Amino acid sequence: MKGKMKGGMLYLIIVGVLLIAILFGANQNFAPKEQLSLGQLMTNLSEGNVDQMTVRWSGDDIAYVTFSIKGSENESTIPVVQSEFAEYLRTLPNDVIANMKLDSYVQQQSMFWPIFQIVITIGMFIFIMVFFMQQMQGGGGGGGRGVMSFGKSKAKMTVDDKGSTTFKDVAGLDEEKEEVSELVDFLKNPRKYTEIGAKIPKGILLVGPPGTGKTLLAKAVAGEAQVPFFSISGSDFVEMFVGVGASRVRDLFEQAKKNSPAIVFIDEIDAVGRKRGAGLGGGHDEREQTLNQLLVEMDGFGVNEGGIIIAATNRADILDPALLRPGRFDRQVVVGRPDVKGREAILKVHAKGKPLNEDIDLKVVARTTPGFTGADLANLMNEAALLTARHNKRAIDMEEVQKAFIKIAVGTEKKSHVVTEKEKRITAFHEVGHALIHELLDDIDPVHSVSIIPTGFAGGYTMPLPREDRLYRTKSAMLDEIVSLLGGRAAEEITFGDITTGASNDIERATQIARDMVTKYGMSELGPIKFGDEQEEVFLGRDFSHQRNYSEDVATAIDQHIRAIVENAYQRAKQLLNDNIDILNRASEILIIKEKITGHEFRKIMRGEEINMEKVEEQSIFNFDEVEKEAKQFFQEEAKLEEATHQDVMDEDEEI
Repeated sequence: MKGKMKGGMLYLIIVGVLLIAILFGANQNFAPKEQLSLGQLMTNLSEGNVDQMTVRWSGDDIAYVTFSIKGSENESTIPVVQSEFAEYLRTLPNDVIANMKLDSYVQQQSMFWPIFQIVITIGMFIFIMVFFMQQMQGGGGGGGRGVMSFGKSKAKMTVDDKGSTTFKDVAGLDEEKEEVSELVDFLKNPRKYTEIGAKIPKGILLVGPPGTGKTLLAKAVAGEAQVPFFSISGSDFVEMFVGVGASRVRDLFEQAKKNSPAIVFIDEIDAVGRKRGAGLGGGHDEREQTLNQLLVEMDGFGVNEGGIIIAATNRADILDPALLRPGRFDRQVVVGRPDVKGREAILKVHAKGKPLNEDIDLKVVARTTPGFTGADLANLMNEAALLTARHNKRAIDMEEVQKAFIKIAVGTEKKSHVVTEKEKRITAFHEVGHALIHELLDDIDPVHSVSIIPTGFAGGYTMPLPREDRLYRTKSAMLDEIVSLLGGRAAEEITFGDITTGASNDIERATQIARDMVTKYGMSELGPIKFGDEQEEVFLGRDFSHQRNYSEDVATAIDQHIRAIVENAYQRAKQLLNDNIDILNRASEILIIKEKITGHEFRKIMRGEEINMEKVEEQSIFNFDEVEKEAKQFFQEEAKLEEATHQDVMDEDEEI
């Protein structure tokens, strides 16, 4: 940055000097500063008041007359017409000319100066044009990117000599670190592998959802090995100019070979490595030319030249097969979402440098954040720190972490938003419909809080509390989830005899789950058959003629089964709400008054207990044991009541 500033100052100084030279040259034209007029000069000449006069005759018809009046020390210079002024001087009396000091000479004009002015002006114009073109191409200040540097790689080379990013900074990825640790050992001791004929992988592809730490893992490899690290994004290869991408690939690998051993990291490689033949341009597409060059360079990258390519993507399914074959990306490392132990380790990393209160238990926070990636957990701790500073606290406590969790999971509440009483009532019954079914069904998570305060684009929310990490989803759990999603629409229909658009997102999600059950997971009477393909996006050119792998009759059957799943779930939701209509009405009326109730309060309402109507009870989102205990207690009481009712019916039958 300093180099660019110095270069810019130098250019400005040069331009300033040239401008001064031109202005100075312009001033040499003897442009006069007129003090007295020509009429005053002629009057003073005829009266003999001119003390001295100098006439500079030029090559054209203009002369410059410098004169002074007797008794005055000031001089005046005025332009005159040569022929007319010479004729006028001849008419003056001889005594006037004799009493006046008169000098007359011809001014010689240099032919060099006008030419010099033209050359300087043209040179300045060319210089300014080149300067601005270099700035537009990022070449100001000696950055090495001139007008013709389109084909140069945009990779940034860093040498982590101090090892500032190491495996210690990568938490929750123990198995992934083991996969790449041998790369570090090879870069440090290549002879150990070459002597026994071992070939280190040329390339490693890191695959996983966004925010799981793929880029951080690649930086840690470079930091541990303390070798040059070239980082570039896949989109940096592709430009509007034909052939630029391939040229940049060549330049990148040349730089890596010159600085061998080195690591080349290509982030989001799917931007340049998509399957060939998937574009309207066919084989002549610019992106495909770039991919072809990348394939060639990876083949030409010597086995033991000390260069290793690491790439990251979250769409490995769309990469070209030639890119994934052994000899190019020999190894794929899946960087998935961390488990509870991994989340705890990640939280410890992001808690460094932050003052934590004694009530903070990162193990409990990790337990209640299933599905969070490393980036999500970093955001959670950062939001908690921001809320702590906003509330003028000196240390982060569990309350601020809880508020940050709700802000990330649900959004910021818009308490100032004006809502009509009718809409508030509809929203209350809708959200209680969701919450009630969450508490009545075993296979879905219990409720943490229910609110009718507008949040984001929603008029309210029902926030469940995840129980645990789930590797699989059972059929019964997916059916229960569909029932819970349709609970809001069912509550509206039961209570008001009408329905609203508020359940649009619920219906969309429920339909998608039902479709996945039928077409992807084989959870229908159609059997364990996969219908359709995994392609989520249409690739222009390749899939225009793509046909689905089932007939029209099967498509009709799929639609019928999806409809049946959703319809049965909706009827089940209405049945559950009708069986608990008193709880639905009471909880909704309380929610209208309080606007927000916790899961603890909601379970009290279900048991028929009274709650504090003046304020919202604060229930810790991390006290999951208490929530689980309340839920078990409720289900046990329901089972005892059902058993007693069944026994009464049996006794009545026996009496009859």
